[in-house]
Formats: sequence, C-alpha cells, structure tokens
Amino acid sequence: MPSIRLPHATALALALLACAAPGAGAAEAVPGEVIVRYTPEAKRAERAAVQRGTGTRFEEKVPGGSRRLEIEDGESVRETARELESDPRVAYAQPNYRVKASFVPNDPGVPVQWNFFGRNGVGAPEAWDLASAARAPGGRGAVVAVVDSGSAYENRGRFRRAPDSNARGFVRGYDFVDNDPYANDENGHGTHVANTIGEATNNGRGVTGLAYGARIMPLRVLDSRGIGDSVSISRALRYAASRRADVANISVELEGRATARQVPEIISAARFASARGLVIVSSTGNSGEPEVNYPAAAPGVISVGATTINGCRANYSNDGPGIDLVAPGGGTDAALSDNPRDAATCDPQRGGPPIFQETFARERAVRSFGFPSAYVGTSFAAPHVSAVAALVIATRRVGRNPNPGDVERRIKQTTRDLGPDGYDDRYGFGLLDAAAALRAGTPAPPAG
Repeated sequence: MPSIRLPHATALALALLACAAPGAGAAEAVPGEVIVRYTPEAKRAERAAVQRGTGTRFEEKVPGGSRRLEIEDGESVRETARELESDPRVAYAQPNYRVKASFVPNDPGVPVQWNFFGRNGVGAPEAWDLASAARAPGGRGAVVAVVDSGSAYENRGRFRRAPDSNARGFVRGYDFVDNDPYANDENGHGTHVANTIGEATNNGRGVTGLAYGARIMPLRVLDSRGIGDSVSISRALRYAASRRADVANISVELEGRATARQVPEIISAARFASARGLVIVSSTGNSGEPEVNYPAAAPGVISVGATTINGCRANYSNDGPGIDLVAPGGGTDAALSDNPRDAATCDPQRGGPPIFQETFARERAVRSFGFPSAYVGTSFAAPHVSAVAALVIATRRVGRNPNPGDVERRIKQTTRDLGPDGYDDRYGFGLLDAAAALRAGTPAPPAG
C-alpha cells in the first residue's frame, strides 16, 4: 500500500496542537456524550432531574448499569462530566473514550475485504487485538478441519502451494476421493474456504485470514468438478474428531432436498464428532429456499446463511427454521421490506461484491493463483464462523476445554441482530461478530 507523508506545514500544525492540548497523549473522548452511573437509590424522576439540570439527554443503557447521555447544552465533555459528578445522585461520570485497533495488517488487499473490515463485516481488527492480548494471536493453537475440495497446501507433483497460505499452518489431512494422505485441491473451492480461515496475514502480500494463527486440516471430499457424496463427508467428520481437530467447516450441501432418514451416515458422524468435542459449522445452501439443507440441518451443526455488503440476506441464501446465524457471503440483496431494518438496508437492484480470497485464478488451474471475483455463496459465509470458533477456543474465552455447545452459545450470544427483532428464520440469531465473541464478560442469553 502507498505510504503517506505529511507536508512540513501540516506536521508543524499537529505538533503545535499537541503542545496546546491539555494532557497531550491522553485518551480521546467521543464528542457530545458522556457515560454516567447513578447511585442505586436514585429514582427515575431523580435521574431525569439530573439530566435536565446538566443539559443532557438519555440515549441508552450500557451493559453493567451505566447510561450514555447526549450533551445538549453545548458544554464540553469534561465540563459536563464534572457537573454530573458534583451531584450526589451520581456515582460517577466519565467521557466515552474512543478506541481503535492496534493491529492493522499490511496486506495490500485489505481494502477489498469488506467482510472483515467493513460496516457489515465481522469486526476482525478488534478480534485480532483481543486474541493477541489473550496470547493466542490469530487463533494460534486451534486446528480447523476443512471438509471440502482439499486445499493448495503443498508443492507436490503438478500441485503448488498457494503463495499467500501459511506454509506451517497445516496438519496432515486426507483425500477421501482418491483415498490417499494428500488432500490437494483440484477445484479451487476448498482453497478459498481454507484461506478465509487461515490465509497468512501481515506479510505484505495478498489479503488476510480471520484465524490466521490456526492450523488447517485439509479433508478432500469433492472432486475436480466440486462433486462428492455423503459417505465421504461422514468419514471426514470422524477423521477430524478422531485426530482432535477443534472445528470442522463443511461448505457443501446436498444436491437436492433430503430428510434425516435419507442421510443417517451424516447424522451419525455429526453426533460422533460432536461428542468428541468437534465444533461443526456448515452452510445452509444456495437455492434461496426457506429450508436449511444438509449437512447444516443435522443436529449439533451450526448452520450459517449469507449476507451482503449491505447487511441484508443474500438473494441465494437458504433460511428457514433451524438457521443459527449469518455471515458475509457476498452478492446481491434479497428483495426484503417487511421490517424496518431490511426496508432501510436491502437494495436488490444493485449487485454487491464477492468474498475475495486467494485461490486458483480459474477453476481447476492448480498452478495459477489469484483473487477471482466469482466466489459468492453460503459456502464462503460458513468459514467466517469456523474461524471465530477457532478464536474462541484458542483464547479460552469459554474455558480451557469447552464443549461444542459452549462455543456455539458464545457465538450466538454475541451476534448483531438483523432483520426482525430477536431470533428469526431469516437471519437466525444475527450477524457474526468476531470482536464481541472475544470480549470479556458474559452476554445475555440469545432470544428465541
């Protein structure tokens, strides 16, 4: 990315401002608002009287019992805070200090990764800061099995490792198509998914991976055309669980609708794997129907639909009873207007960007790599959730040895509500929020 150098006059002006500002180097406050906590005895009428007397107006409750007030009388934040603290009904009053991510990767493709950094992304920068503070940068220590078309992870024969993959970020997997230990991708789909989870980050090239410190276990169940079968998926799940992977990402769906009675091997394998501690994540499907497809519909599997850059359900994304949450998948908004959020957000007349990640420049071109613009779907939403599951496990946010239910609850509890209020069949519990999942504290139980 190009460097930016300040002209001498601008640099001098900034230096003078720093000298003139009281307490140079102090934390910067959000203008026009203050955080206040009243004493337990203060009644509602008394709190309202305090706000009238200090020229403030109630904005919202803050977790923990505080309140955010808007300053209406034009006084400064510090003046208002001092005025509030002089009232005996106020326990304390403080500015609402700004925070910023300290880790900003130098990968040149960061500007196109709206799914990580944008307004309707998953909050990657803060999540990375929190993971590093927990001594698990990028989810270091976690293993994610990618049940897909394999991955471009090694230089072997005609295959080449993706240039921006983490060469030391893989553990031994298996090819359930050719029945050998070399799960080399022949399609491109699996490489894209694996890199959304673990692409090398802050190395000055390509783009970033959400759980860049985690290791990938490539498990090939799809051939060069992207076709596989349910038996291969069940074998891969059992393999991952038996070799102590932490998370399994399954960005595949059955070609047609199925019932539980038609996929007993997938359901049995999911139960086996979950009982052995494997967190399983899968995509809901891309037919735009109100039905979660298998394997995502299997018990114990976290089902993930897709959203666009606008924070709207993507027009292809399956939803319906059983959807757990959504994550960025790219593409065009669905035509939705039956609730205020969707009515203000969704614009089905204008297409949106895909999910950019390094993979084959063209499908099946196993020696040519790039950042193609055709990758849109719930397949590319699911690995965001798998990456966050890896971050939650590595940081011990829900304990040293969490079971899959602990991890699933944490992810659901910390989503950002979209569409109708609370849980709904369109967005599940809401949009994945990596930063919220890693913050300290116990969130409220999810509604629905």
